[in-house]
Amino acid sequence: MKDKNLPDDNNSQSLDELKEEINQIIENLEKEKNLENSLNDYQKLIKLNNIIEKKFQKKSKHINETTKQKINNIANKKNAKKT
Repeated sequence: MKDKNLPDDNNSQSLDELKEEINQIIENLEKEKNLENSLNDYQKLIKLNNIIEKKFQKKSKHINETTKQKINNIANKKNAKKT
């Protein structure tokens, strides 16, 4: 799903807020008897899932970059002590 298809208000929400919204949708889906009436809820659930996945990917990338920087700093300090 393209970023431009994702609503901006959901992108700015925290993971806890998104999780809460997903739980509400799931509760509504579990109560719904007619699956045809639930199509919009399923689509929204998929969009929210994609938003959460993107947030995790960004956070993972940030953690990886920070870890690499810290490792490089430690390596540089060790190399400086040797010379």
